[in-house]
Amino acid sequence: MQQTLSVINLNAIRRNALLMKARIGERKFFAVVKADAYGHGAAQVSLALEDIADGFCTATAGEGACLRIAGVTKPILVFTPLLDEEDAETAKFYGLDVTVNGERAAALSVGLNCHIKVNTGMNRCGCNLSELERLLKRLKGQNVAGIYSHLYAPQDVAASERQLEIFNRAKSLVKADYPHSMAHLSASGGIFLGEKYLHDGVRCGIALYGYLPQGFKLKGLRPALKVYARKIQQTPFTGGGVGYNAAQKEYNTVSTYRAGYADGFFRSVPLGEGKPCMDSFISEKNCGWLPVLEDADAYAEKAGTISYEVLCSATRRSRRIYVN
Repeated sequence: MQQTLSVINLNAIRRNALLMKARIGERKFFAVVKADAYGHGAAQVSLALEDIADGFCTATAGEGACLRIAGVTKPILVFTPLLDEEDAETAKFYGLDVTVNGERAAALSVGLNCHIKVNTGMNRCGCNLSELERLLKRLKGQNVAGIYSHLYAPQDVAASERQLEIFNRAKSLVKADYPHSMAHLSASGGIFLGEKYLHDGVRCGIALYGYLPQGFKLKGLRPALKVYARKIQQTPFTGGGVGYNAAQKEYNTVSTYRAGYADGFFRSVPLGEGKPCMDSFISEKNCGWLPVLEDADAYAEKAGTISYEVLCSATRRSRRIYVN
């Protein structure tokens, strides 16, 4: 096998989900499985969590369709607002809940369960509070199943308080017309901010996979993913370079492993004796399978990024094995 090997522990994901769910009581718990469950495999993760989660969240209607094809029956909320008739037809055919951020998405969502996305300060997606009453009039007679927003810096209490105040005003407007709609503001970080941030439910993403946003810690979360590279060869060192890197010392032997930046690892972070090549790297270590990712936070710190990007990237050309 020439691919990298990703070993994904579904029991760890289930335990992480239960640990986070215990913090929210009887509120709804939606598992975020967008971007192929942050590189862990959306279908497998969703099926493993279907008895725990009340629903799932994807980025696109296509991702939601894949979950339905895999056998997921719980509600699926698509974060990206409907952009055209093709999106709408996909959502209708597969029974997906859609996001409405304005009049265009409202027109496309006729006949669908929709959640109104309100911009409370992230300025990424959602209608502004000043636009909400007009949007509610446009949605009259449609099934508004929810209202939500997103905290852009949950570790910043002052910023989160400002967003919460705006969200509470928006929530009151929506609940007046749709009292049974689900209000949800918090993702993984917001779950730690207290009862007033929990509303009717939460969307849990990165914590499912064993990590938390910057500024948060929780004992007991377990990373679910480990990635291994297979040895291609071992050779006596002849001097010169180790891959495209000039050797900084003498070696007795070096081994070549099948993983590189085309597999989602960053060229700026050494995997062995220097920067990785596109498809391989060289190491002084000699074993059949060498772990190249065990702690996404530690790797992300070296790369100057966050664990989210590392997880989404590191399984790009990998074969996944699921353990229970």
